Amino acid sequence: MANRRPPRSVLPRAFAELDLQRQRRLGAPEIIYGAGKTIRQIAAITRRLRAEKQPVLVTRLDSSKARHLRRLFPKGKHHTAARTFTLTPARARRSPAPSLRVAICAAGTSDHPVAEEAFVTLQFLGHRPERFYDIGVAGLHRTLRHLPKLQMVDALIVVAGMEAALPSVLGGLLRHPLIAVPTSVGYGAHLQGLTAFLGMLNSCAPGVTVVNIDNGFGAAFAVHRLALSQKS
Repeated sequence: MANRRPPRSVLPRAFAELDLQRQRRLGAPEIIYGAGKTIRQIAAITRRLRAEKQPVLVTRLDSSKARHLRRLFPKGKHHTAARTFTLTPARARRSPAPSLRVAICAAGTSDHPVAEEAFVTLQFLGHRPERFYDIGVAGLHRTLRHLPKLQMVDALIVVAGMEAALPSVLGGLLRHPLIAVPTSVGYGAHLQGLTAFLGMLNSCAPGVTVVNIDNGFGAAFAVHRLALSQKS
């Protein structure tokens, strides 16, 4: 009994136990949250997922860890702005969800890291994101100029800091599912994004869904769940 092998999903020294059935159950594999993990831990989890022919997405990855991962897995890709790393095997199982066209709307340039996290996550999950950046309400004409294209998508992810008015504007003009992402961007009493978060929660536009502060990944996965619900 002492020589029994541990379950295949258990990694050395029991620092992580992978949910290898998550892709079948939820339509996406387990995602690696890079912050707080060592490069050895991230690499071990990545190898385990690769052994199961599952695609790999690492989020919240700093540049030092990304350089190490690129050396260990040269076929992977570091998405610098999004702070993510992806590695997709040639025979990876495809998502059962239909591929949605999703508009990623960022109010300002300072919101780009969060918007890019959503963009890369959507691509990883098999969707077709399109960027609409720097269209905040301080220059509302820029937003209105894009309305014809925004009306053609299946869903929107709207990323904004400051007072976070953009989701309310778009939520009042477009009927598509809208996921709002508050960012920790702003002058003075923005309270690390809490001001934007509360503004989005109190949106006058009905049906706006709000995720946590700076959580571009969570917004993208919310859209993916919508897509899974459309599966016939």
